[in-house]
Amino acid sequence: MSTITTEQIKALRDATGISVMHCKKALEEAEGDMESAITILRKKGGAAALKKQDRTLGAGTIAAYVHAKGSVATLVEVQCETDFVSSNSEFKALAHDIAMQIAATSPKYIDIDEVAEEDKSNGEISADVLLMQPFIKNPEITVKEHIDTAVHKFGEKIRVARMTRYSVLG
Repeated sequence: MSTITTEQIKALRDATGISVMHCKKALEEAEGDMESAITILRKKGGAAALKKQDRTLGAGTIAAYVHAKGSVATLVEVQCETDFVSSNSEFKALAHDIAMQIAATSPKYIDIDEVAEEDKSNGEISADVLLMQPFIKNPEITVKEHIDTAVHKFGEKIRVARMTRYSVLG
């Protein structure tokens, strides 16, 4: 087993924003391999999100994104549990990223639960479901996995509550 250095822990923390202790544990489990450690943290993020799904949401933020040419704009409400997290600049950046995702991909639904049964059977629906789409800033993960990582990082339940997309003549 290789020795984990503070530089490795710092690099993983800088890449993920997750706590030093979680980064150290992931690196130890991955025997120092950075990519494996990131995968471990993603899996743990999903598990953390599952544990928190019954918590009450009492705060959040609304983010807007307007495309540079002004032809597309979006609004998204992202909820969390506390004002402490909702006022965090990284949480606001998460909401902005989701607003940008909506502008770029024009999803019809937030989650698969919103899709009618007859629509689910009509072929590939994942492009129409925000949480199932590849995340535009890192297509190796879905939007849901990106949010799950934030749940792991902030220690709170996070949910996309509402979204609206406007486009000129369309």
